[in-house]
Amino acid sequence: MSFHESANDIELEDGHILKAKLSFGEDEERDAEMDLNDFIGNDNGCFCWGGENFKESATNIELSFEGPGIPVLRANLFDVEGEEIEANINLAERISNDNGEFVFV
Repeated sequence: MSFHESANDIELEDGHILKAKLSFGEDEERDAEMDLNDFIGNDNGCFCWGGENFKESATNIELSFEGPGIPVLRANLFDVEGEEIEANINLAERISNDNGEFVFV
């Protein structure tokens, strides 16, 4: 299950630290965080899963929510020629909640 379906107070700190209160057990929550720099990279101006350190080549980083609360990371990423390209990535695609902990799947 994607983390956002069992989370409250989802936020992005310092442009790369995903934080939330994640549900576990029966009606319990715990504070959790994940450094997105460990799992997301910049591939010539596009976000890529399995990469790293996207923040080093990004500006205007923000977390937004679309439709039924889908968490989307948005930024301008630099390509190899130094041009800024608008990019986004759906965090619900590869981040889940495993017993109150963020997990990259």
